[in-house]
This record gives sequence, structure tokens and C-alpha cells, in this order.
Amino acid sequence: ARAVPPPRAASRPLLRLRRRRDAVPAEDTPLVAEVRGLGVRRDGVQALRGVELTVAPGETIALMGRNGAGKSTLLGSLVGLVQPTAGQVRVGGATPHRTSPRELVRRVGLVPQEPRDLLYADTVAAECAAADQDAQAAPGACRALVSELLPGVSDATHPRDLSEGQRLALALAVVLTARPPLLLLDEPTRGLDYGAKARLVAELRALAAAGHAIVLATHDVELAAELVHRVVLLAEGEVIADGPTAEVVVSSPSYAPQVTKILAPQRWLTVAQVREALA
Repeated sequence: ARAVPPPRAASRPLLRLRRRRDAVPAEDTPLVAEVRGLGVRRDGVQALRGVELTVAPGETIALMGRNGAGKSTLLGSLVGLVQPTAGQVRVGGATPHRTSPRELVRRVGLVPQEPRDLLYADTVAAECAAADQDAQAAPGACRALVSELLPGVSDATHPRDLSEGQRLALALAVVLTARPPLLLLDEPTRGLDYGAKARLVAELRALAAAGHAIVLATHDVELAAELVHRVVLLAEGEVIADGPTAEVVVSSPSYAPQVTKILAPQRWLTVAQVREALA
């Protein structure tokens, strides 16, 4: 397992919302992940307290909140890098921090804030070979994904010579080689230009359409508006809002995209929605 940086101290919550009933998956929907009463205490700080979260197949969720709210800690708990001090975390029927990496890689994968933290080989080819071996996948499986996400990048290229967007795509291919039902991303659009961000959104949409559940921690309100079904808002380690994207982001100016700020009280989030409404 490759660690992500620890969270910073928590901040004061700004918004209190109740979770809408229609944000809860149907009772007969098999869950990809389930978090119940999760508490995490690290270095004397209560990073998470009483967190409840369910993730269903094909669902795309944004974890939002100020720095130190607990977003990265929650992702770390889902991938087994952080051990709970209270409550329970289940991913694909397993307890992440008690599951071997070889087994866990088929249930959940994490692309950290710094994709290079996941990349340690000297060439793209070596990264792909290691990913195939770790995932017990057929040789060439990772390279096929890289060819889709990074057309034209040669096997001999060193990962450090790639752009931010290219490193993210390579790290995503490494994680996806095992085809985990749950994909976690920590601040995935940081450092990306518009084109790279658009390609990432298209790839994540395709993965969700294929049944992968996606949970991403982000400050990017435009990404949330464009991509996710649900927003979970964290403050001081607690979930203070959990519901459909439009409901949560419209309720707080701090998390509303530009379209919403300009056109309020209309509940449009993106330019595409405005275009469709005016057509």
C-alpha cells in the first residue's frame, strides 16, 4: 500500500443540512462500501467522528469541505491506510485495514493527491508490468489502459517526464488494472489544464456507466457540478450534508459553481444545463 499525506486540523462547520431520503440507495441495492459510526483519532486530533456513508455501484460521490475537514482520512479508511478508532468500514464485504493488499486491490483503488506517490518505476513499461503483477492481471492489461488514456506515450518514458495530467492518467491506469468496483480519487483535478480535466471527466463518466462506484475528495465545485450524483459535505470530521449535488451545492455559496451564483435562484449547475434549458 502507498500512503497518502495525513489530514490537517479540522475547521469550523459553516452549513447544517439534513440528508434527503432520495439520496439513500434502495434497500435491495448491493453496496460497494458501507461506513457506520466511523471515528478516527490521529496525533491527538479527532479527524473523523460518527461518519455514516453508503456507496452503491455506478454512484459518483464528491467529498467536499475545507482543508482538514476529514476528506483524505475518510478515503484512507476506505482503502485500509487508516485504522478506525470507532465504528466500522466495509468495502466489498471486507474490512479494509484487516485485508491484505493483494485481496483489497480487487475491491478498491486509490489515486492519491500526488499521482507520483503511486509511481516508483523508471519507465511507463515497468509501471505497467508491476501493475499487472500486483493485480494478477493478464500481461499487457495495464498497458492497454495506458494506450486508451495516454495515446502516443512510449514504453520508455519516465513517469517524472510526464505532465501532471499524464501522471494522473498513468496512476489511474495502474489502479484500474485490477478493475476495482470502488475507485477513490484525492483532489484529482489539481494542476490539470482544461483539456486534461475534460478527458478525466469523460473517463470517470464511462467508468460509472460501466458500474464502478467513484468517490472523490475535491475542492473543485465545477467538477462536482459536472460529474457527481451526490455531494457529502464534511466539517470538523463530521458529515454535515449528504444529498443530491444540486441540493447541497445550491444551499451554500461556498460550494456553488459559477453558473449557480450568476443565475440563482435557478437550480442550474453547468453551462450545458443552461444550454439545454434554453434550446
